[in-house]
Amino acid sequence: MNKTFSFVVLCALAIVLLGNAQNTNAATCNVQELLPCATYLSSGAPPSVACCSKLKAQQPCFCTYLKNPSAGQYINSPNAKKIASACGVAFPKC
Repeated sequence: MNKTFSFVVLCALAIVLLGNAQNTNAATCNVQELLPCATYLSSGAPPSVACCSKLKAQQPCFCTYLKNPSAGQYINSPNAKKIASACGVAFPKC
């Protein structure tokens, strides 16, 4: 019975820790995180893996960025839409 109790406690602890780990993976909206894509934004060249990775991580923030006059003009540009498409990231409809 002691082994069963220990197993149940261990499982409960694992569930709590995994839940906390998922919460820390939520995107923190910081437009500076998209800097790896800046070169591709101006050149129209295919994006790098680093750019696509940042783009995917920041995807939940796109609508926030679009509302920002400084960032919105870049996020809503034709090249940004091409980069998003090349990275397999859906462009938001805010």
